[in-house]
Amino acid sequence: MVLTEVPKAVGFIYALVVIGVVAYLWYSHRWRQWIGWLLLIVSAALGFLIFSPVAPYQLQQLALRDVQGLGAPLIVGATGLTLVLLLTVIFGRFFCGYACPVGAVQEIAYLAPVPKLRPQQKVAFMVVRGVFFVIFLIMAVVFSASLLAFFGIHDFFNLALSAGSVVFLIMLLFSLVFYRPFCRLVCPYGLVLSLGAAKSLFRLRRTDACIECKKCENACPADEAKREDAKAECYLCGRCMDVCPKDGALVYFKKPAPVESSAKITGR
Repeated sequence: MVLTEVPKAVGFIYALVVIGVVAYLWYSHRWRQWIGWLLLIVSAALGFLIFSPVAPYQLQQLALRDVQGLGAPLIVGATGLTLVLLLTVIFGRFFCGYACPVGAVQEIAYLAPVPKLRPQQKVAFMVVRGVFFVIFLIMAVVFSASLLAFFGIHDFFNLALSAGSVVFLIMLLFSLVFYRPFCRLVCPYGLVLSLGAAKSLFRLRRTDACIECKKCENACPADEAKREDAKAECYLCGRCMDVCPKDGALVYFKKPAPVESSAKITGR
């Protein structure tokens, strides 16, 4: 492995560890809010320090067949992105929620104590992202052009002033009031992972202990807390758990858990 590939490998290994550890902590009811905050800070810092694991950009370079920009052979990049997708199918979107630097900076921005916009237009947002995904593929495959360059991910994390980095900064400022605009409206890899998350084996589920107070639905910034929601856009932020007043009503489980064996995941 050449020296320029080392940072990418470190970021990828970090992402795999985060997915595994966080999934275990959620499943074992050992998750704590401060762990999430720490992971967000570390992930954001890795984005600025080594620009990894920035999966949307890596998918872009893979589509462009840009080995130098990808920081690894194409087969290695494809294998890594596929592995994250498979883990998402099993555990849900922990990569997006805690490991991706692009998601981390938006999540941190959304923690700001300012009024929030929570439009319940989840399907419309997914359609918009689908349109961006088609444009992303056409630009990369047909024109060998980078859509994400217009959104300045690379320039932003490398502290380079450009039109693109200004666009991403504007989106980051929008993240103060609107939950993860880049992730929910633009990110091509996010679209891929959302399809995997919709079929995930482990996810947050309501049990028979739920009293249908709808506090979780009101707290969810991605409009994914309703009982029938597929959880495709669930970033496992835990806000629903924070407001749930009933022990055992919400569990992170691979199948609906009986009330008597359910325990509320506390600590966020």
